[in-house]
Amino acid sequence: MNKYFFCLVAMVISISTFAQKAKHTFALGDSEFLLDGKPFQIISGEMHYPRVPKEAWRDRMKMAKAMGLNTIGTYVFWNLHEPQKGKFDFSGNNDIAAFVKMAAEEGLWVILRPSPYVCAEWEFGGYPYWLQNEKGLVVRGMEKQYLDEYRKYINAVGKQLASSQVNHGGNVLMVQIENEYGSYGSDKEYLALNQKMFIEAGFDGLLYTCDPEADIVKGHLPGLLPAINGQDNPAKVKKIISELHGGKGPFFIAEWYPAWFDWWGEAHHTVPLEQYTNKLDSVLKAGISINMYMFHGGTTRGFMNGANYKDTSPYEPQTSSYDYDAPLNEAGNATEKFRKFRAVIEKNLPAGQKLPSIPAEKKTITIDPINFTLSSSVFNHLPSAVNNKTPLTFEDLKQDYGYVLYRTSVTGGEKGVLKLKNLRDYALVFINQQRVGILDRRLNQDSLEITLPEGKVQLDIFVENMGRVNFGKYLLENKKGITEKVLFRGNELYNWSMYGLPFNDVSNLKFDSQHSPNKSLPILQRAKFQLTEVGDTYLDMRKWGKGVVWINGHNLGKYWSIGPQQTLYVPREWLKKGANEITVLELIKPDQHELGGISSPILDEVVKN
Repeated sequence: MNKYFFCLVAMVISISTFAQKAKHTFALGDSEFLLDGKPFQIISGEMHYPRVPKEAWRDRMKMAKAMGLNTIGTYVFWNLHEPQKGKFDFSGNNDIAAFVKMAAEEGLWVILRPSPYVCAEWEFGGYPYWLQNEKGLVVRGMEKQYLDEYRKYINAVGKQLASSQVNHGGNVLMVQIENEYGSYGSDKEYLALNQKMFIEAGFDGLLYTCDPEADIVKGHLPGLLPAINGQDNPAKVKKIISELHGGKGPFFIAEWYPAWFDWWGEAHHTVPLEQYTNKLDSVLKAGISINMYMFHGGTTRGFMNGANYKDTSPYEPQTSSYDYDAPLNEAGNATEKFRKFRAVIEKNLPAGQKLPSIPAEKKTITIDPINFTLSSSVFNHLPSAVNNKTPLTFEDLKQDYGYVLYRTSVTGGEKGVLKLKNLRDYALVFINQQRVGILDRRLNQDSLEITLPEGKVQLDIFVENMGRVNFGKYLLENKKGITEKVLFRGNELYNWSMYGLPFNDVSNLKFDSQHSPNKSLPILQRAKFQLTEVGDTYLDMRKWGKGVVWINGHNLGKYWSIGPQQTLYVPREWLKKGANEITVLELIKPDQHELGGISSPILDEVVKN
């Protein structure tokens, strides 16, 4: 009896759950999206789950609702979810399914962008570094190895997210295939295969493509909704989309840009809100749906920043701050742009709808100056060497990010030019552990004149991967380290020992009780600091040189004295009352031992050397 009773209860619960989930429909009308058969205007803002601490996701979503958004857009990042071939990770801050579910709990729909390629000012455009180790693999095309890996990835994502689509009772309205493909190629067979693989992975709801105006014809797959990026003239938007879509809509600006991103050494980008409030009003009045890129940028922590590079401009690695001059700033507080956009959205709402009040600005604290008493040269933390006649790339060493030290011995007593052929991207050069120069790919530097003392000389070249290119044809030329050879006085140097230093975990580092006497080598420093209360804060890095900071084990991102970013944002969620631990990797100013706190960011201070 009990057995049948429990079966009946289980069946009732199952039917009830299904009925609960299967309560919405989402479709394309002739000019509007249709949610449950009624016109629905998507007012979406882009926000990327890895750029916000998981503990802060809900706060940011509440801010989205308060500005008047009804939807959140996000990419899915392949290199986060498959950092090494065949090893998937959807845990912690990578838990995209939890992010989507939380959005539903906060009354937000989701637009999902799980293309293997995302661009997004993100390392390698979202591709995992190890793709470059598959001989002959070519991304964004019909090459078999790429498609095999792509299929495994999208199937893994489908297992996480296919059930969250609105046609399965979830809150994902639409799913984007590829990403601005028209800016890269025009192979319709490849696009059709994208669609097929998405459907096979379980993404069987509404699919769409997005491209800038100049490339939308090349990037559109007939039969799917074409969305446009970067165009916000209502008449043009409607004309362009309807011409590609059988004379119909709906009309969707998949990336509406009220702001822009930054890269090291150039001025902070700001877009005056006055230029965009009227544009926002006009597109909403015209019934056009939008996805604001970005609503909230957050921070590109760790080693995940990408880089710009094309034939007509230098290599430009992007900053860790992804504040983007967005309506919601890096720390998740409302800006004046937020308030003005909110007012525009509010006046375009259907009659009777009201927006929730704006949550209060979060508490900010200032950390007292921190004095570092523990330190150790990076050269004291070298792992076992990999030896090879010629230098190996990061990829050869199966290292994704961070740093590699290249070491060899040469016969001294000569002066001449040291040349690193195809350096990627930044190198500190040492002779007998004394720094003799810095080479920077941004500045097209690959050579310096050195003088070797008599006898056997130890030559060390400490190389940083500053971010793989995330856009354009150079996606296919993204290996890191010394990618060809090293020459001295025109002669190639051989017999290298290579030490991989990814710094993906700094918890087990050993430190001395006093500072290293060598004021030339990169240094690791650690300190404890006490807090009586927690709140958002910033570290003032203006006296420091170049490096990375960790607090309580969390990588906050990179700093570099050239700016424009001069501070590192510290989320309150990663601080605790009582003792906190900070670790700094400093590359070029090893004699700096004090770090100050500040209550607001400095994102617009460029220092020219």
